[in-house]
Amino acid sequence: MNSLRIRTVLALLCVLTAATARVHAETPAAAMALTANNFLSALSPALRAKAVFEFKSDERVNWHFVPQPRLGLPFKEMSPAQSHLAHALLSSALSQRGYFKAATIMSLEQVLYELENQAPHRDAGLYYFSIFGTPGRNAWGWRVEGHHLSLNFTIRGDAVLAVTPSFLGSNPAEVKTGPRQGLRVLAQEEDLGRRLVKSLDEPQRATAIVLTNAPRDIITGNARKAWALAPVGLPVARMNAPQRELLQALIGEYIGRTRPEVAETQWAKIQNAGWEKVSFVWVGGFEPGQGHYYRVQGPTFLLEYDNTQNDANHIHAVWRDFANDFGEDALREHYEQVPHDK
Repeated sequence: MNSLRIRTVLALLCVLTAATARVHAETPAAAMALTANNFLSALSPALRAKAVFEFKSDERVNWHFVPQPRLGLPFKEMSPAQSHLAHALLSSALSQRGYFKAATIMSLEQVLYELENQAPHRDAGLYYFSIFGTPGRNAWGWRVEGHHLSLNFTIRGDAVLAVTPSFLGSNPAEVKTGPRQGLRVLAQEEDLGRRLVKSLDEPQRATAIVLTNAPRDIITGNARKAWALAPVGLPVARMNAPQRELLQALIGEYIGRTRPEVAETQWAKIQNAGWEKVSFVWVGGFEPGQGHYYRVQGPTFLLEYDNTQNDANHIHAVWRDFANDFGEDALREHYEQVPHDK
């Protein structure tokens, strides 16, 4: 590498390091607005038209997680510089662990491409970014979505109003062959749930295990509004201290996808609604390779996990908020309390 190229690379690294430091110093809402506007400023009018929607657009709540045509701007149509800025936006909302999971899930498309004889729909370029409204002004939102990934954020001013629906999936759940053999993106989501159910005594299992055969998928699917599921299973009030710790760690894998400041707010919400009322359900086998499903549910939230497809090597894991997916509850309260022009 010649000296000019070295100087150019070093200068670029300095710029990126300074930009990253600035984003991390911002509040989550400000960081998302900053990186969203940086991303939009790099787009041509034609690409911007694909990426931007009205905040009140029905598309904002049209979420899903299967490989099918989507609206928004995919990586496939971005330049390298635009792609870097899209990743910066994704990173601005997530914890380091959450960003690793999201990025690795996208990279699994190459594994599937090879496993499925170069199937064209297995393409890591088919993850789409959508901005709803104007970042930093009033209420706005954004989404990144593709196969096994749907992350939805709603912001108003300095407040992050909602971070759900939040869906991560992994196919394969464990890469069995090739240079990435052994990779398990959602290992903790699987292992902590299994450790918890195995720790239960017989009376606890009689309440927690509600069926024998696991459902084919998460029950709420891609519904625009989640609902409480029955039976509720084993409540925290009937768990011992180590079991409660396992459950807390499991919940942490879901809410810990987001930046720590956001995760702390979400955890406080769960506790304020009644930690003792949180419950755990398990369905299916206890061992790896056996189809299984679990859910964790409280007064305000639902976590669903399913691993039954592809010989129980295909995970779907979603986090929902009963009242506030897409910021529905927070926005309703805001509009009821603050006068707006017709």
